[in-house]
Amino acid sequence: MKKVLIVGGTGVISGAVARRALEENWETTLLHRTASPAPEGAETLPADVNDADGVKRLLAGRRFDAVADFVAFRPQDILRDAALFADRTDQYLFVSSASAYQKPMNCFRITESTPLRNPFWDYARGKIACETLLAELYRKDGFPVTVVRPSHTYGPTHVPVAFHGEKGCWQVLKRILDGKPVIVHGDGLSLWTVTWNEDFARGFVGLLGNPAAVGETVHITSDESVTWNQIYGWIGKGLGKTPQLVHIASDTLCAMRPSLTGPLLGDKAYSVSFDNAKIKRLAPGFAARVSAAEGIARAAAHLAETPSLQVPDGKFDAWCDRAVRDYFSILAGKREETSQKQS
Repeated sequence: MKKVLIVGGTGVISGAVARRALEENWETTLLHRTASPAPEGAETLPADVNDADGVKRLLAGRRFDAVADFVAFRPQDILRDAALFADRTDQYLFVSSASAYQKPMNCFRITESTPLRNPFWDYARGKIACETLLAELYRKDGFPVTVVRPSHTYGPTHVPVAFHGEKGCWQVLKRILDGKPVIVHGDGLSLWTVTWNEDFARGFVGLLGNPAAVGETVHITSDESVTWNQIYGWIGKGLGKTPQLVHIASDTLCAMRPSLTGPLLGDKAYSVSFDNAKIKRLAPGFAARVSAAEGIARAAAHLAETPSLQVPDGKFDAWCDRAVRDYFSILAGKREETSQKQS
C-alpha cells in the first residue's frame, strides 16, 4: 500500500486531503501537535515538527511515498523539512498559496508561470521565499519537491468572506442574521475564485506519488470566477436572510484597519481567474464538482445549525459598527461640502 505522511492533517484543507487519501487507499499518517480529531483510519503521530529530534525518533526506520507539509511558512521550515524528509520520501509536497502571485497583477488570468511578487503581505512573501529555496534544493540536490498553490479554499466549517476578525468568520454571518450592515471591499464586483475543500483534495491526492509532478508547481482551484456581491448573496441564501451590504474602498478599509492590507491589497482586492490546465493534465479527471453557489450556501447553513462553530468576536463586531458609522459620516461631510460649493 502507498504511504503518505501529512504534516498537519486536521485543518480545512489538510483534513480534506487526509480523508481523500484514505478513500484512495493511501496508508495515511498525520504528524501534528493539536488535539483536533484525525480522520478515521489515519495513524496519528503527536509531535511538533519543529522538535527535530523527537520527529526523527518517531520516524526511525520509516519511509513514505509522499510527504505533504501544510504548516511550512518560512525558509527555515523548508530547511527543517529537507533535513527531516530528504531520505524518507520520493516526493515532498509544499503547500504554498495563490496569494504569492504578482500584486498588482498584469493580467487577471493566472497560470503557474505568472510572476511571484507581493509587496503588501508578509504571509505571501514567506511562501515566495519558501518556493525560491525549494527550487534551489531541487536543482542542486534533487530534493523531490512539488509545489501546490491553493487559492481561497473553504468547506462546511468555514464560509469564504472578504475578511473577518481573529476568531473566524462566524461574526460576519451573525451580523447578517442580526440585520446589521456587512462591509464588502470596493464595489463588490471584482471577481474571485473559491474552491470547495473536497474538490481541492481530489486534485491534491492526484499529485501524490505522481512522478510527473516532481519538480513542478501547480495551483488547484475551481474554474469559476464570481463576484463578492454574489458570494455574500449566497451566504445570505444559506442563512435565509438578505445581507445589508456596505461597500467601502479597499484603500479606505486598510487605512481604517491596517491589518487588512495583506488580505485585501495583497490578495482579495484584485479580480482573479485561474487556468487549471496543468492540474487537469497531471491529475486526469480532476474537476471542481461543487459550485460556489451550492458550497457557500451549504457552508453558511451548516455554521448556522452548529453552535460549536459559532465563535463570537465582539471586538470585530464593534469595529465594523464604527467603520460603517465613520464611513457614512465621511460621506455626509463630503455631500455637505459639495452642496456648499454649489450654493
